[in-house]
Amino acid sequence: MEPFERARLDAYFCRIAARFTPAERPTSFLITHLLPERPAFVRGVARVTELRALLPKPKSVHAEALRQVESDGYACDRLTRELFGDPDRAVRYLDMRAAGRPVVLLDVGGYFAPSIEALCTRFTGRILGVVEDTENGHRRYADLDKLSCPVVSVARSPLKDPEDFLVEQSVVFSTEALMRGRGDILNGRAALVIGFGKLGSSIARLLHAKGVRVTVYDIDPVRRAQALSQGFTVAHDRAAGLGDAGLVLCATGALSLSAEDFPRLRNGAYVATVTSSEDELELAGLPDVYERTTIDEHVTRYLTTGHYFYLLNGGNAVNFLHGASVGPFIHLVQAEILAAIAALARGALDPGMHEAGPADRAAIATTWLDYFNR
Repeated sequence: MEPFERARLDAYFCRIAARFTPAERPTSFLITHLLPERPAFVRGVARVTELRALLPKPKSVHAEALRQVESDGYACDRLTRELFGDPDRAVRYLDMRAAGRPVVLLDVGGYFAPSIEALCTRFTGRILGVVEDTENGHRRYADLDKLSCPVVSVARSPLKDPEDFLVEQSVVFSTEALMRGRGDILNGRAALVIGFGKLGSSIARLLHAKGVRVTVYDIDPVRRAQALSQGFTVAHDRAAGLGDAGLVLCATGALSLSAEDFPRLRNGAYVATVTSSEDELELAGLPDVYERTTIDEHVTRYLTTGHYFYLLNGGNAVNFLHGASVGPFIHLVQAEILAAIAALARGALDPGMHEAGPADRAAIATTWLDYFNR
């Protein structure tokens, strides 16, 4: 990022923070993809909260971005599912970092969800609420039997639509780039897209526009019907779709391929995901008879007698190989996260799922246009 771009971005977040900084700044814990543009957002969070710890998602840490946030003085802790999957451990962690403080938890993917009730009832401070950035995380909170605090989700915000549109393009771009590096192309290939939500449906359309024969599978029969109405072939079950696919793109945000699914892949098939391997793929359950060989920097061949397939980027989000850049549009939803923090700090939201209001979204979009529509 050029110096003038960095200055403009910091100025944008200063203006957003001036609008949304609460009268009493809460403490925050921030889970985030630590991509090259992310330090400016981290500084924005630190303007509206007392940022107690940054927890970068482990498979998306850019070395220079990490150096920047550490040089800015922000503590970086190691993020694992186990850290917040164990309520006792989660409570101890928050008490170590922010005992007695009012806290906002900024999430990407529902990491805090398994321990949220314990954090709300046993933490020595007070959980003001959670801000969730992804559809996967939105569902993890919405599926809980009871929410003990408010959760403001930006996953379905109209301000996130531009980001989602560009993420879909970057997924297809990165998948094709890795395949081309091995002399393969998308055109004429049969593909299976697992998951026909916002991301999966757009990826299916992009692949189709590139001359790919696309089959769709989704566990939701309503989405299967939607895919059929849009002209896609719809697999009756996952196994039926796997046999013919030269490319399998996993876009569920949950488990797409279990261990028993991998032997059903056709020989030479490529497998790519839009989220992390721990969410989409049961790689740990693969039989030891598969020999794993790195044949290109980001392509791993899984080989056993009579069967082989290729895994892209170790099963992690394939678009992160090329920065997962969506340009300045990411800053729309980042600003909405700051607005959500302010809403939680005011303390007027009941436990349950919430969204930002239209007035806040309009103000964010107006400010964004002032800085980036030039």
